[in-house]
Amino acid sequence: MGATAGPVWGRTEQQDFRSRVRGTLLCAAVGDALGAPVDGLGIEAIRQGYGQEGVVDLAPAYGRRGAVTHLTQLTLFTVDGLIRAQVRRDTGAWYPPTDLHRAYLRWAATQRDWGPDLRRKDDGWLAHEEWLYARRDPTRALLLGLGDDRMGTLDSPKNPGEAGAGWEAVARSAPFGLLVGWEPQLVAQLAVECAAQTHGHPVGYLAAGAYAVIVHALARGESLDAAVQQTRALLAARPGHEPVSEALQRALGAVRQGLPGPARVAELTGVGAGAGVLSGAVYCALVAEDVRHGLRLAVNQDGPSAATAALAGGLLGAMYGETALPPAWLAELEGRPTILELADDFAMEMTQGPALHNPSGASPGWLARYPRGS
Repeated sequence: MGATAGPVWGRTEQQDFRSRVRGTLLCAAVGDALGAPVDGLGIEAIRQGYGQEGVVDLAPAYGRRGAVTHLTQLTLFTVDGLIRAQVRRDTGAWYPPTDLHRAYLRWAATQRDWGPDLRRKDDGWLAHEEWLYARRDPTRALLLGLGDDRMGTLDSPKNPGEAGAGWEAVARSAPFGLLVGWEPQLVAQLAVECAAQTHGHPVGYLAAGAYAVIVHALARGESLDAAVQQTRALLAARPGHEPVSEALQRALGAVRQGLPGPARVAELTGVGAGAGVLSGAVYCALVAEDVRHGLRLAVNQDGPSAATAALAGGLLGAMYGETALPPAWLAELEGRPTILELADDFAMEMTQGPALHNPSGASPGWLARYPRGS
């Protein structure tokens, strides 16, 4: 697996990209937190608990307002793995799925351990963040997929029969789309291979690849409609793409079917499989008047609220950047300093990292926090 030459970064381009990286990660986390208190509830139960309009603001979950689920935790470890993969490009042993698998195993350790072990230096700084050790309802399929050291591959995937839970693999895949120096086909391939490490059903891993490619186009300044059309064209060459391609087409078609509401979003998300949640999220981002409107629409429906809003948030954040996010929601977001630090490290690596890498293994400044050997 290889990457094409990256763009030439001027100061304005660097600032725009940094804003989009921050926007993607922060807005996905905000969507996750907005949906966490009502995840698994139907629209009538949501209205009974929060009023006729449903959830309109952050509400308590897991003992605090602004708490995120395991979907945000996994997304952050995806970024951690991508930074390490980029740092290792010049070592001669470069295979990004391995770096991502190691990152996901570090996340899995947070679900077993009481807290970080500071003696394990190769774990890196993210695995030493104590707040990430909270267990936030990961599914059995996810825990089984990371229950041993064997890396699932497309030839030998983990959980190949789990069609219904693929949204977990999709929801952690936005960071692949931020590899803006890569060709879309390579972005899709990496997201697909990394999804198969835990969710080996084609609907799940192809939906993850599709989501990454859509984010990739948005991060490069494309419109969402164009990004979805390009993604459908790219998917057409992959066996088993039909459920994902059709789900994306349903999202595009639903825009012309009247005013958005809970019933329309729930119709798209369906039973909550990866392709359905992606479809609902794309629709919410397409019809959103602003970030608040899009995330509230994604949350207040019968499908998986946290996952749909997290995916919609990743799209809206990649489109509009950090400044479009509601400041009041950001102020209460769990882990916000960590998310910002990780986002800025990723943006720095993508725009300036190749000039900073030292083949001898001694990395200057912030790069030293991402060990090459693990």
